[in-house]
Amino acid sequence: MRVPLGRFARGRRLRALVPALVGAALLLAACGGGGGDKGDRARTDTTCDGRIDGTAHVTVWFHAGPSAEYNTLRSQVRDFNRSQKQVRVEVVTLPEQRPYNELVLSAAASGDLPDLLDFDGPRLYSYAWSGKLKPIDSCVPDALRKDLLPSIRRQGTYGGRLYGIGTFDSGLGLYVRPSVMKKAGIRIPESAQDAWSAEEFTRILRTLRKAGYRYPLDMGLVYAKPGEEWNTYGFAPAVWSAGGDLIQPRTFRTADGYLNGPGAVRALTLMQSWVREGLVEPGKGDDQAFSKGRSVISWTGHWWYPDYTKAHPGDVAIVPLPDFGRGTVTGMGSWQWGVTSGRADGDAVWRFLAYLLKPEQVHRMTEANGAVPATSSAVKLSPEYGEGGAEHLFIEQLTDGVARPRPQTPAYPAITEAFSRAFPKIMLDLAPVKATLDEAVAAVDKDLAAHDGYPANGS
Repeated sequence: MRVPLGRFARGRRLRALVPALVGAALLLAACGGGGGDKGDRARTDTTCDGRIDGTAHVTVWFHAGPSAEYNTLRSQVRDFNRSQKQVRVEVVTLPEQRPYNELVLSAAASGDLPDLLDFDGPRLYSYAWSGKLKPIDSCVPDALRKDLLPSIRRQGTYGGRLYGIGTFDSGLGLYVRPSVMKKAGIRIPESAQDAWSAEEFTRILRTLRKAGYRYPLDMGLVYAKPGEEWNTYGFAPAVWSAGGDLIQPRTFRTADGYLNGPGAVRALTLMQSWVREGLVEPGKGDDQAFSKGRSVISWTGHWWYPDYTKAHPGDVAIVPLPDFGRGTVTGMGSWQWGVTSGRADGDAVWRFLAYLLKPEQVHRMTEANGAVPATSSAVKLSPEYGEGGAEHLFIEQLTDGVARPRPQTPAYPAITEAFSRAFPKIMLDLAPVKATLDEAVAAVDKDLAAHDGYPANGS
């Protein structure tokens, strides 16, 4: 998910990196998969065959412009190139005037994709279906596969094959001010099983407004612009929690009865009622409602943790999203790497990816961008995400089944476009919920029909 990169620009305080004893040898092992099914994978997928002939050159595209993330990647590339001579990696400088996904689609049409492509996780299914990516099952050692967070494996899988792998994931929940909650007599959930119900949450918002907070909840509506991925990433979990969905969840054949079904209507109607009642920070002005104390609950992601803790030292806690009836649900997924379908030497590309997935390199990147480390071994290096850390709830959600991926179908671009246009209509324009969702369903089903339901054999 693309998030406001300015949130990370200042970075976190530097800390000594603790070398991990686990993983380095495994990640540098010859690219062949490991384990008893190595031969079977090699026969069906030759992205990696365990050989690099001569000196291989690998081109890389990265989504972020000048930022802590980008600077860290460039440093990692320099260090990797200095560490060995068989693979030379180059990060391609991209024009900042065009949206990244447009550049990817244009390059795919003209045959100019790089060897290693960075992409927003849920776009993987469209890229894999249309043949832009190669499966990387034969490249990933079994030990590394087990070390990856379950959400990373799930996000990177399409049609039973692994096409993408990320060095970080995302976390989504509610930030609260414990001092304010306790003063108002409001209990603070301790786990996903203890989440506030949606009805309890509504009462809490009313209590906080009576306590003097005009807009107790900040939902990031300043970012709720039509077409923005935040709308889908941030609020599809409420639909899922209410028993709805964005599309038929197993066959992906239609959105009718799901995106406009009772669960989706119920969740979005309740959220719209919070806006109507004046309990939510309006979608205009700045994005500092929680930091400046106008709101005392913020529905947002991991990227706000540094700013919030700086604004309220010792008075920030993270709790699960409300339970809309079927248990609390949260989002998952972030940027991933994939090997494109050109002439790239899969083993050379994997050699670099294996370097990025070393525990200390995952830690290096997540220190720069504040994201959730992608491997269990790297989580152990993080005071924030490790056991007992302030952000450990995000790890629990990603490993315990609370987090759900956005729909794993090539139709996802159409789904997120439709939902992300419907959401601001409902929340900002206060449009009729059911009718607005009916329009979104029509847009999704039109795309499905235009692509014959996205048959498994691709375009």
